[in-house]
Amino acid sequence: MFIIKEIVVVALASIRANVLRSALTTLGIVIGTAAVITMVALGEGAQRAVEQQIESLGTNVLTLRPGQEMWRGLASGNTRLEEDDAIALRNQLAAGYMVAPEVESRYQLSYLRYNSSNSVVGTWPSYFDVHNHEIEYGRLFDEGEVQGRRRVVVLGSNIPEDLQTPPGLLVGRTIQIRGIAFEVVGILKEKGGSGWEQPDDRAYIPLSTAMYRVMGGRDRLRSIFVAAPSPDEIDPLWADIDRIVRREHRIRPTEDADFNISQASDFLESFSETQQTFTLLLAGIAGVSLLVGGIGIMNIMLVSVTERTREIGVRKALGATRKTILFQFLVEALVLCVLGGALGVAGGFGASHLVTNTFGTNAAVAPEAVAVALGFSAAIGLFFGIWPARRASILDPIDALRYE
Repeated sequence: MFIIKEIVVVALASIRANVLRSALTTLGIVIGTAAVITMVALGEGAQRAVEQQIESLGTNVLTLRPGQEMWRGLASGNTRLEEDDAIALRNQLAAGYMVAPEVESRYQLSYLRYNSSNSVVGTWPSYFDVHNHEIEYGRLFDEGEVQGRRRVVVLGSNIPEDLQTPPGLLVGRTIQIRGIAFEVVGILKEKGGSGWEQPDDRAYIPLSTAMYRVMGGRDRLRSIFVAAPSPDEIDPLWADIDRIVRREHRIRPTEDADFNISQASDFLESFSETQQTFTLLLAGIAGVSLLVGGIGIMNIMLVSVTERTREIGVRKALGATRKTILFQFLVEALVLCVLGGALGVAGGFGASHLVTNTFGTNAAVAPEAVAVALGFSAAIGLFFGIWPARRASILDPIDALRYE
């Protein structure tokens, strides 16, 4: 035990004797580890954001969209989904299922002298339950306002800020959507978004109002959302939607459907997989700098062996064994790499917080990433330190003492 302690003390003393060189040697490890931690943290943050968005969408929601009609084997344009399709689904599906059609277009919203360009969604009141929206100020519009084509609007949580007005004061006021006056009846709670889904930046109006007062008689739906009471009922719901819409469109069971049914979370799951692959790619590229840092450590250790040849000869002449010399140089390499890894982890934490505060991007440093980075740094120290250590251990003491 005393011998091991003495070897460690000698190794640390050698590092302290060349502080500047040791610092420059570990710089590659520091940069590589910090880059890996930062990339993985950003990827982990994006992954968690996507998972939260998937949970907010719900795994019990199916989305019906128009497909492409085929003529002589070629796509000849988009087919139609109409409000009648949504009404048929609402009337024919079992109790407990919620149906919400949707049309969407981007318009200018105006209040006093303030303007904002936002997506305007026309839908039914059930839309808010399907997508788990909650009201924060005011109320939601109701079925009577849909039937009466009333000019009422529910705003996403970000729109009052865009219109430079406190949300509580905006309820009950009149804003302009495409130059048409609408009464603000409610403001939604903040929901958050991911990728192309930004519900907090949308304005929601009754479907009939959107079709016949805002969008110029447009009767085509963008999509129809159908929510099952639980995720376990998704498969039978899928079959029921296919059967009902085929009947409405007069499509036989053996013919290709002119519509598509998908699970709302599938899009975000695909985005999540792409994000994860991209994160691994970036982490791999950042990991290359760790290897470069390891090569630098091996180079410096070889130089150190050459410089300390006489010292090695003296130690061997005084009774130091090959294992003692080998262990001493391995300890030096390990200390340099682990110290660089620890500094790199600290730098990665700092870089992650900096990116988060500067760009508003979520970053989450996983403990597993820290453990892997430190372990990889130690492995690099062992791998690239073995050759210089072995070269030092096999030096002949007589030749080492004669070395000038």
